[in-house]
Amino acid sequence: MTLARNVRMALATLTPLVVWLSLDPGPASANSLSETLLVGFGKADITPEVGDGAPPVFIAGYGQDRRATGVHDPIWSRAVVLRHGEETIALVSVDLIGVQLELTEAVRNRLKDMTYVLVSSTHNHEGPDVIGLWGPSPVVSGVNRDYLKQVEHGIVASVREAEAALAHAVASYGTAADESLLADSRQPVVKDGVLRALRFDPPEGGPPIGLLVQWNCHPENLGSRNTLITADFPEATVRTLEQRHQAPVVYMTGAIGGLMSAAEDVLTRPDGTFYEEGEFAFAEAYGVAIADLTDQAIAGASPIELTPFAVSRLPVWLPLENSLYRLARAAGVLDRLGYRWTGDPYTPGRPLGRRNVLGSLAVQTEVAAVRLGRLHVAAIPGELYPELVAGQVEDPADPNADFPDAPIEPSVLDTLPDGPLLILGLANDEVGYIIPCRQWDRKPPFAYDREKAQYGEVNSIGPQAAPILLHALQRAVEHLNQD
Repeated sequence: MTLARNVRMALATLTPLVVWLSLDPGPASANSLSETLLVGFGKADITPEVGDGAPPVFIAGYGQDRRATGVHDPIWSRAVVLRHGEETIALVSVDLIGVQLELTEAVRNRLKDMTYVLVSSTHNHEGPDVIGLWGPSPVVSGVNRDYLKQVEHGIVASVREAEAALAHAVASYGTAADESLLADSRQPVVKDGVLRALRFDPPEGGPPIGLLVQWNCHPENLGSRNTLITADFPEATVRTLEQRHQAPVVYMTGAIGGLMSAAEDVLTRPDGTFYEEGEFAFAEAYGVAIADLTDQAIAGASPIELTPFAVSRLPVWLPLENSLYRLARAAGVLDRLGYRWTGDPYTPGRPLGRRNVLGSLAVQTEVAAVRLGRLHVAAIPGELYPELVAGQVEDPADPNADFPDAPIEPSVLDTLPDGPLLILGLANDEVGYIIPCRQWDRKPPFAYDREKAQYGEVNSIGPQAAPILLHALQRAVEHLNQD
């Protein structure tokens, strides 16, 4: 469906279900709207201390007990802050596996003067465990609480630095596509091969203020054997673009479920052979390729108005159906507050503490829709399958899937109004893979005549996650566009 782009905004309201922020400052002054846009960039180092008596750092992703032995390159919190009139929005990206909602809320409590703060993770598989699943054993968390506080401080510091750098700006938006750079290891093969980019420039001309880049790939080029802390390929992407444009860059992750990873049959070494997972040279080459794709997007970019602002964010409760996650909560590996599941994702039951595993459980997360002038932003709290971006869910479904007759979820592109957009995955939370319900496949006989289940469901909260989250996005967008 296509929703009207030019609508009146309602007065700000707060209900138990929806936070609806109406941010229209009223008629523009003598200056154009673009001249009233202020933009600033900032960053803070969130690299953990490794060695020399420091506590062990367990690297997130893959299996347990992968301990860091050093630092190859720093990991960062990077922020872009946008201001229009009295309203300020911060978009933050961290080089981590997935910041949890509680940490996002802790950051927001320290940035209460901001209208809205969004914290997204790149889903880096070569940084510290901030969720708990990759500790020394399956029943011991890999999270260092002191490090979580360091991350919190770093996010706040990056936002404040960006705020201090605010300057008048005009913006341009562009896209470029190259599906060949992505590999999908799960059937059906569906990719979101579109890179989306914003460039901010001074109204009077001159060097750019900064760039924001959104791409859709797991940062896991270094693989499971690497023991050096690194931001993986986004480090090379950001560094290359900053050198080329002489301006700061924020890299953000989009729809990476499926499993979207860097294709290993496209980029070649100088001798003509293909790079392989585990090589820093692979991360470098892939990062530069994404920088090249970004420059294609910027070269074809068009001016875009990014004011006024509007934000609609919805607290959502997801049923916790993954038995391994439930046991991890009981062991304290997943240290997350639970609620009694009521059957209604917008009405939580009573809180159940952080260890309960009995009965129907739910966890709280958040979905948001943000309108920055003509740009619409979808904020999804996990690893969205690309099928859910453009409505490419199988129809008919494979008859051996667990729920082949499940309704198809509303796609992101059908939900957002026509025009420029960003899709930010792992936004404000990480709830795992968001799998189309009719492609859920845990029970034999398996889809595609496979002898065993495909990878994915083991790291998903459950089959209801996609329907709930995509309908929540639809609801959030409707609030943005109501009269």
